[in-house]
Amino acid sequence: MTDDFAKDYLHRDLRKIREVMLWKLDGLSEYDIRRPLTSTGTNLLGLVKHLSLWESRYFGEVFGRPFPEPLPTWDDAGQGADLWVTEYETREEIIARYRRVWEHSDATITALTLDSPGHVPWWPRPDVKLFNILIHLLTETSRHAGHADILREQLDDSTGTTAEYATAQHDAAARDAHRAAIERAAKAAAAATDKD
Repeated sequence: MTDDFAKDYLHRDLRKIREVMLWKLDGLSEYDIRRPLTSTGTNLLGLVKHLSLWESRYFGEVFGRPFPEPLPTWDDAGQGADLWVTEYETREEIIARYRRVWEHSDATITALTLDSPGHVPWWPRPDVKLFNILIHLLTETSRHAGHADILREQLDDSTGTTAEYATAQHDAAARDAHRAAIERAAKAAAAATDKD
């Protein structure tokens, strides 16, 4: 009973956070979902591409249930090719693949018990259970949803996890005043520390 509850709970949270990742793309131009927004090139559509690759591997290969479509080679993924989207890959293609990965992953999660064994050859302790992988993917997807939230805020000041809970566009003057108050506090703390 407890295992079924835990599996359902974790699976439900994973489903929700996946949707957040796609919602972060809504209403943005092709350029804005692809362009590098950090010095390392992090971009919104690249995060979705990255998550689709690694979720397909973790809920596929790890449990002997390989994803039925071709995946980038390990060498390509290791070079960061999974974190950005070429001009030849479409938004629709990336999103559709991510949704197909969800279906495959969901079938794996449904078919197995939390203590079902798996093997992650790239981990130092490669023998795992479904429980470990569910936690890992929920954590990883949530981490990237946080990245996506910050990237989206840089683009249009939108934050939140769904359209229903999105922070409304703020009054520019109120937002500037809030940011200025935070800046003053940071400078004051730095000045006090420098005196010591």
